[in-house]
Amino acid sequence: MLSILMLVVQNKNFFSTSIENHNIDTRQRNNLYLLQANLTIYQKEAYYLGIKIFSNLPLEIKNVTGNKKKFTIALKKFLYNYSFHTMEVYLSQS
Repeated sequence: MLSILMLVVQNKNFFSTSIENHNIDTRQRNNLYLLQANLTIYQKEAYYLGIKIFSNLPLEIKNVTGNKKKFTIALKKFLYNYSFHTMEVYLSQS
């Protein structure tokens, strides 16, 4: 999970946000835009999973993505405090 999130954080310029793809001003406007995927093989790729995982992170972790060390520390602290047993459990918490 950490490696997928680091991929997203380091390559954030390759991803678009929700506000860039539609003009509706919502609470999720700054989240990364997640394309609709019907194929399970695409949904299991790092690109798709990275966006999905990153979008479910708390705002205080998303705000420190500019500093790799602070991001890693905040993410590890979050995962330590809320130990998720599977990816499905983590994604269902939002």
